[in-house]
Amino acid sequence: MGSPEHAVAAGRLVPLRRPPLLSVVEGPFVPERASLDEVDRAWQALVRRVPRAFDGPMLHVLGTSRNGHGGVTIHCTPSSYRFHAVMHEGLDTGMRPLGVKAITFGPEGRVVMGRRGMGTLNYPGLWEFAPAGTIEPGVPPAEMILRELAEETGWRASQPPAPRALLFDPVTRTWEVVFTIDAVPGDVQVEHWECAEVRAVVPGEWPGELSPVARQMMPILEAERRARGC
Repeated sequence: MGSPEHAVAAGRLVPLRRPPLLSVVEGPFVPERASLDEVDRAWQALVRRVPRAFDGPMLHVLGTSRNGHGGVTIHCTPSSYRFHAVMHEGLDTGMRPLGVKAITFGPEGRVVMGRRGMGTLNYPGLWEFAPAGTIEPGVPPAEMILRELAEETGWRASQPPAPRALLFDPVTRTWEVVFTIDAVPGDVQVEHWECAEVRAVVPGEWPGELSPVARQMMPILEAERRARGC
């Protein structure tokens, strides 16, 4: 299996031709790099600084392996968000969450971008491809990204999400399954604290400073636009 640390060094982006397989082993993941008392102290400090931070179940990636024919198996185990979030208090527990991201195509070849809220832990104020989120145990990645699409943007998918890549974000230390989605605007305006603003833009005419992971996803966007003849 490939490790997240190897991915940090290599800047890995693995193209996908089919949905990734999740191999979930019994958990939960409990860090060995820090004691639970250290985690609790760091978590309480984080919550005082960022009151919206809340704990919840998520998946920790143990490693990845190619399974042929454009696929990948992601080996993971259940854990809790706090074990990852405390890195913002300088405590790296070794947890590497599994998340989802999408490049969402709207009418006229535009793509949906979201500006991160200033109260978010990761990339506050920067623009990213929308939507994005972390995978909850028991929820397939494709289902998770559709939930995030509705919650963050209010847009509705017109086609099932298509898996395009697995990448590792060395800044947030998260693995991400990246999809493309064809979607149309919804009828209801959505207000989501993590996504302060949503725009559908012409690729290249970015509304502001992009996050590092958005730049990391540019090869996926470029390949998709070539395939679509854009």
